[in-house]
Amino acid sequence: MSWKSKGFDPNPKSMVTKKLTLLLCIGCFCAGMLFSDSAEAEDKTISRAMGVKDERLKLISEGCDPIRKDVKHESKDILSEVSRTHNAIQTLDKTISNLEMELAATRAVQESIINGSPISDDLKIPETNGKRKYLMVVGINTAFSSRKRRDSLEEEKGIVMRFVIGHSATSGGILDRAIEAEDRKHGDFLRLEHVEGYLELSAKTKTYFATAAALWDADFYVKVDDDVHVNIATLGATLARHRTKPRVYIGCMKSGPVLAQKGVRYHEPEYWKFGEEGNKYFRHATGQLYAISKDLASYISINQHVLHKYANEDVTLGSWFIGLDVEHIDDRSLCCGTTDCEWKAQAGNVCVASFDWTCSGICKSVERMKDVHRRCGEGKNALWSEA
Repeated sequence: MSWKSKGFDPNPKSMVTKKLTLLLCIGCFCAGMLFSDSAEAEDKTISRAMGVKDERLKLISEGCDPIRKDVKHESKDILSEVSRTHNAIQTLDKTISNLEMELAATRAVQESIINGSPISDDLKIPETNGKRKYLMVVGINTAFSSRKRRDSLEEEKGIVMRFVIGHSATSGGILDRAIEAEDRKHGDFLRLEHVEGYLELSAKTKTYFATAAALWDADFYVKVDDDVHVNIATLGATLARHRTKPRVYIGCMKSGPVLAQKGVRYHEPEYWKFGEEGNKYFRHATGQLYAISKDLASYISINQHVLHKYANEDVTLGSWFIGLDVEHIDDRSLCCGTTDCEWKAQAGNVCVASFDWTCSGICKSVERMKDVHRRCGEGKNALWSEA
């Protein structure tokens, strides 16, 4: 019997082919097992990654992302530190401002002594003024008839009222002696280191605010002309509404023409600074009555030696605030006419101040002031009933 008949092929090529086939089958089986394990491992890795991602998304949706939470916490710490630093700087600025104002008051006393001028009681004891915080200091030439009433205003309502006046060109002359005698009688004057004169009103305004800020710690400093009727309680209530604002300038705002022609009233010698002829001034409060907050009065006190003065007092004050972050408040109740203040009072809208525009005050104020007060006043008990 042959080898072939028994199913055995002695051909070497046939044997090699069978071996290769067997090895190939074994290799495919192993590769399949390896691929299966790798795929399973990859699936597990992907599943774990997806689980972490899902968990993080859940944390984020609940506001608990640990990574972002750490960043937010660090940001809050930084902002808190910045806020503390900012508050410390503000406190330091206020301390420096107070020291500079005290220095200004001391200089005023020294100048009075050197010049041989009488020293106001207010200037003699500036240290006592720091113990009391006032609502407003009002520089006004309309008299309060008794010292006791002025004292009660200061103690009960936090309102300081003073006649504001400087000195005559002839120091110690008859005009100065008359003022000194009146001051001894009523004690209602604030004497300034200033020579009186119509063309010196801008300088007087600057000296008044600088001196008042150095003497009294108040929220507001007010300037009023002596021929304007003022309701003090209504003025106080009006200013109190702006007490939380740091830099406010309150009055009846206007923007009149710049008058270049010589010889006319309100002529502006420096008209060329305001542009072409026919231009208007920037917005500023009318000169009959205006108020500024403590920060602005302090600014004037500290920088008084470099603040420029224009011909018109109200323009001058407005110019000092042009480059500052100041809120201009236009309140028309501060400039009612004497012809309409009566019906406004009857309607419950009592005016802060009343005057005649044509006269830049109350026309014939000596004769008419009492009548205007009767028609436009807030009532004799208003100040004491005001909260």
